[in-house]
Amino acid sequence: MQKECVWEFTQCTRHTVVNAMAEKQVTSGGLFGFFELIGKLKHLKRTGWVRRDIVEPESVASHMYRMSLMSFLFVDTVDPALNRERCIRMSLVHDLAESLVGDITPFDGVSKEEKCRMENEGMLKIKTLVPDQVGEEMYQLWQEYEDGKSPEAIVVKDLDKFDMIFQAYEYEKAEGKPKGLQEFFDSTEGKFQHPEVRKWVEQLIATRNDSNSV
Repeated sequence: MQKECVWEFTQCTRHTVVNAMAEKQVTSGGLFGFFELIGKLKHLKRTGWVRRDIVEPESVASHMYRMSLMSFLFVDTVDPALNRERCIRMSLVHDLAESLVGDITPFDGVSKEEKCRMENEGMLKIKTLVPDQVGEEMYQLWQEYEDGKSPEAIVVKDLDKFDMIFQAYEYEKAEGKPKGLQEFFDSTEGKFQHPEVRKWVEQLIATRNDSNSV
């Protein structure tokens, strides 16, 4: 595992996170600065998998990519009443702030309010790197996701959690550890809102149980 590509927040405090933000400066402005900044997400490993010593933890960018494709397919094949483009765009921007603040988890010693403040500050910085209209759309999509009230935000939040447990299932198979990542399933139990996503969860759990019984 390349430790230099991993943000480790195991002993994270407000002070260390703020310092980390200051260290991750963009070296050029405008669109190139934006491209450079979001490029960091290709190498930023998701903290939950790092904490569990997964051999090849996924990056934030890879998580967002599959979420975006899930959104594409979900709207077209499951719930066409949703705005597909909005769901895809929301999936693409929902973790953009992590390019500045890192992937902060509930175990990192940062309060929910402080995390929200830091990510909001990050998004305000990011929106200045792109044309005004685009930047404002990115910010509003991120805020809509955080609020979690619109039909699109509800589904995208569900897909965020679903991608996590699907990834956990994949790691269990790859590393030969049946139900070794049960806490990720436990953390999302009862939290899925869209009935069709709940069906996906039920199918995944059934598939996981079948795999473990072989």
